[in-house]
Amino acid sequence: MRYSIKMDRLKASAIRAVQKKIVSKPGVISFAAGLPDPDLFPMDDLRNATLNVIDNKGKTAFQYGLTKGYAPLLEKLAERMNEKELVKCTKDNITITTGSQQGLSLAAMMFIDEGDIVLTESPSYLGGINACRPYGAAFMGVDTDDEGMVIADLEKKLKENDNVKIIYVIPNFQNPTGKAWSYNRRKEFMEVVNKYDVVVVEDNPYGEIRFKGEFIPSLKSLDTENKVMYLGSFSKILCPGLRVAYICADIEIANYAEKLKEGLDLQCNQFAQLQVYEYMTTCDIEKHIEKIQLLYKEKCDAMIEHIKNDFPKCIKYTDPEGGMFMWLELPEGMDANSLLDKSIERGVAFIPGAPFYANDGAKNTIRLNFTVPSVEEIHKGMKIFSDLLKEVCK
Repeated sequence: MRYSIKMDRLKASAIRAVQKKIVSKPGVISFAAGLPDPDLFPMDDLRNATLNVIDNKGKTAFQYGLTKGYAPLLEKLAERMNEKELVKCTKDNITITTGSQQGLSLAAMMFIDEGDIVLTESPSYLGGINACRPYGAAFMGVDTDDEGMVIADLEKKLKENDNVKIIYVIPNFQNPTGKAWSYNRRKEFMEVVNKYDVVVVEDNPYGEIRFKGEFIPSLKSLDTENKVMYLGSFSKILCPGLRVAYICADIEIANYAEKLKEGLDLQCNQFAQLQVYEYMTTCDIEKHIEKIQLLYKEKCDAMIEHIKNDFPKCIKYTDPEGGMFMWLELPEGMDANSLLDKSIERGVAFIPGAPFYANDGAKNTIRLNFTVPSVEEIHKGMKIFSDLLKEVCK
């Protein structure tokens, strides 16, 4: 077969590879998944919203819709962006996507030519990197600290590389580290970005799952030059199976996204869009998000308790204020990949950190997820994991 060169650039997900190992060994407690807790899906409310859609808007729900999205949902999202994210926008700035992952792919299609550079946090989300690979992008990781991208390193890379097209960032409770940028760092970041001809892709699937600390405005809310392409989603605050997400950006970007979708999927799932709209208009989504925040805080605290009390003191870790992940740094010279098989054999799984880097990554790093296992499983699994770490860190 004469496949395009894009097929040679595809890279299998390291996360999926770990999942295959877990499936082959039943009973493993998984800290590897990046999934929301399914026990938090509001099943009764979703059932009622679905029946209301079928009974009252069935002909619209099961018909073709507009590529841009269901108009009432667009209006609702623009209203929510104004109120929750402090972003001044209208429905014209919004385009519905099939998950945020499609938003990442649309950004890559829209902006990347062969040999262009994508700057990412170091480390960064695998899916964001992989969305850009087929289009011939080169990647550069920007140094990060506890407040976000290191501005001096960002500006250095922008000055030295004229073909940087995209800066891809997750400022809120990043996947994989769980870190959130400070407000001052966000302001400094936008001041630098405004000097250059680049687009910022702000991926924000976790922003509303803040269970500690104070709200920090999005980059998009600080965007005075229409440089930020904001990606929002219902996957983490409602349920991922609906695959309803959205782009909020300059009208020109939103319109290009709409045109690209005409050739990709014609439109997002019309029925799912109406389900989300019905849920938002008949149920209290803010109360539901508070429920998510409370449970995730309890689970995160349980994991942190074991790290503080049981882990070898040579292991560094993040203590997230929200989201779904935390990040471990093992002593220099250790390889998380070699530790993984031993851990799975004892009944605990995690994701090695190296694949989250744009290029070669630190092999002594680990991503842990705390949203899927129960609190009881976290206590059991972290005890097993801490015992293993004590052995290998001697």
